[in-house]
Amino acid sequence: MRMAGSLRWKIALTTTAVCCAVSAALGILVHDVVARQVVGEVRKEAELALDHALVLYQYGTSHGDVNAALDPPGLPPPLRRLVARGRTGSMVGAHAGKPVMWAAGPADGKALAVWVPYGGTRSRLRDLDTAILAASAVAAGVVALAGLFLADRISRRLTATAAVARRISAGDLDARVDFPTAGADGAEQRPRHRDEVRDVAQALNSMAQSLQDRLEAERRFTADVAHDLRTPLTGSIAAASLLPDGRPKEMINDRLNALHRLTEDLLEVSRLDSGVEQADLARTELGHAVRRAVAATRLDASVRVVRDAEVVTDRRRLDRILANLLANAGKHGAPPIEVSVEGPVVTVRDHGPGYPDQLIAHGPQRFRTGDPGRGRGHGLGLTIAVGQAAVLGIGIAFSNAPDGGAVTTLRLPVGRLTGD
Repeated sequence: MRMAGSLRWKIALTTTAVCCAVSAALGILVHDVVARQVVGEVRKEAELALDHALVLYQYGTSHGDVNAALDPPGLPPPLRRLVARGRTGSMVGAHAGKPVMWAAGPADGKALAVWVPYGGTRSRLRDLDTAILAASAVAAGVVALAGLFLADRISRRLTATAAVARRISAGDLDARVDFPTAGADGAEQRPRHRDEVRDVAQALNSMAQSLQDRLEAERRFTADVAHDLRTPLTGSIAAASLLPDGRPKEMINDRLNALHRLTEDLLEVSRLDSGVEQADLARTELGHAVRRAVAATRLDASVRVVRDAEVVTDRRRLDRILANLLANAGKHGAPPIEVSVEGPVVTVRDHGPGYPDQLIAHGPQRFRTGDPGRGRGHGLGLTIAVGQAAVLGIGIAFSNAPDGGAVTTLRLPVGRLTGD
């Protein structure tokens, strides 16, 4: 939601800033045009008054109907210098403390000047500026609200799309982005205009469907292969038992047992992928369960219970997880193998080369061990451990110890059973 909120406000602020910039440019343009027109009218009035005063001065008649004087003390110096060069001009200034428009021209070596009141013109320009600012503020407010509304719609849809993407990445391949497109009669309608957010949502839905189809095909293929291998493998094991004792029989039985374990692992992975596995939960003393699971593996591993805890789990599946982790440590790691229990947290550690970086970053991948230093194998043990942990709601993390060795941490749920 923080990202969506940031996007929402960024769009709203951007549209508001653009509106303010456009309003400022238009306001300056309108002010300039109107000011030129208004000031031009006053300037024209002052120049006409000056022409009238010059005519009256030439005929030596009175010009009492015009505010005129020879070399008045308030005449602006620039205008006085202009007249000294024999030219006429006009400019805004002050007379008796009031704003006026001056106009002056040469008359017998002196400056004949007239002045026209300019206070009303300034008031008109101030009123114009006030109106422009008010209109700009209203326009900016309206645009900000409209931008916020549109940005909110976009951010909500993007937030929904991102939430579905996170659900898909977490393994919920049935998640889909569903934007309503139905009309008044309930029939599905195509959008009238291109919608980029809808395009992204549809691409995400298509990707999820394609991924789901591929995973389902892979699961069916794995299950079919495992089932097809089971029958001839059982017959081969039975036939091998009829061979005379000796090294050849031991080698054949060893390979057949390895192939049998691989087949059973494939079937288990297939069941986990199908999502049909259901845990048989019960309250369990974790320390006792871990000791029993480690003893059943017959591996040289030590168990240390720092603090015991009662957890809610499926003991059979927990045994399977621990057996796979210990088998991985025994096969790819190095002794000593240490298992510790501290509350609802179980840690399995070996002192070998450690997990590869790719496994730590992305988790185990089937049919891939990730690093020659961890040995060779089909890589299903850790995959099954992760799948069983998901069924039990156990958090599982892979890391390496600072002084070397792979570390796997299990965090078991502590809670009440349904019906307690």
